[in-house]
Amino acid sequence: MTYLIIRLATLGNVAMTVPVIASLSRRYPDDRFIIASKKELGAMFASMPNVEFRKVDNHLNWHGVWDLWKAWRKEADAVIDLQDVLRTRVFDMLMLLSGKRVTRVRYGRLRKQLITVWGIGKKPLPSEFARYADTFRRAGLETDDTFTALPVHKKAAANVVKRFGTKEGRWIGLAPYAKSRSNMLPYRVTKEIIEQLSADEQTRVFLFGAGKIECEMLRQWASVFPRTESVAGSLKLEEELELMRMLDVMICMDSANQHLSSLVGLRAISVWCATHPMIGFAGWKQRPEDIIQRHDLRCRPCTCHGTNHCRYGNYACRQIEAETIVTHI
Repeated sequence: MTYLIIRLATLGNVAMTVPVIASLSRRYPDDRFIIASKKELGAMFASMPNVEFRKVDNHLNWHGVWDLWKAWRKEADAVIDLQDVLRTRVFDMLMLLSGKRVTRVRYGRLRKQLITVWGIGKKPLPSEFARYADTFRRAGLETDDTFTALPVHKKAAANVVKRFGTKEGRWIGLAPYAKSRSNMLPYRVTKEIIEQLSADEQTRVFLFGAGKIECEMLRQWASVFPRTESVAGSLKLEEELELMRMLDVMICMDSANQHLSSLVGLRAISVWCATHPMIGFAGWKQRPEDIIQRHDLRCRPCTCHGTNHCRYGNYACRQIEAETIVTHI
């Protein structure tokens, strides 16, 4: 059978499908799995022989829904919708009318119950991985949790060594940005972390990020601090993963880099500000003790994915000192 798996956004969410789809690829070698997403993220699935990545060029707009239905109604035998938004539901309905089996992820409204001033203390929600596994199970596909890391991409690994040289001493990654202000440390704290880490002559710091403004700011920081390099926007995804594989640890926010680190078995120290790991977005097999957050705030979590607004105006959840993170390292 050919299964069409839809997970359009974001980079982190698509990365979270990898451990689950890797087990499907191994357990069902005679089946074919097509991953549909917005961005060029095929490098994460390249090692899976029966998994094919397709970029949705039209971003699944209303006109594109009809086009994709015409393109995939004959190719796919079943649809697994891991996005569950209005447009994918319309696509699901068209596929159902074509006689295809459709299985949709279940999110429900439980997350909204945690986004209150009394959120802390409630029962943690199922992880995103568990929700994906449940969706595949309802589609008749069993998964497992044996995934540890993607195999080495030899060409990308060679390019990384050619550019950065053979590893000596301690290599530390830092991904200080997130999509929303509430998910990021203040710039002052980030600079202090870089300053303290780069002061050690045996330590080399790599700055990760994306976007024009982020890349420029990281480039400026790298020019100021010794033994610090910005790789933002300069590596292909497979090269970025291979560089992460060489690191000793990654410092990141509740962002995509936490999940990319998990794909290569890299230990990630994740900082959670407005969001909370009990919502279900912690990294695959990452250690709970490596999560840094404010436990004394009853207003957390105030958002599921991040926000640029604080109801109290002080963003107290971001008030985590650099020394706390450096000491943990």
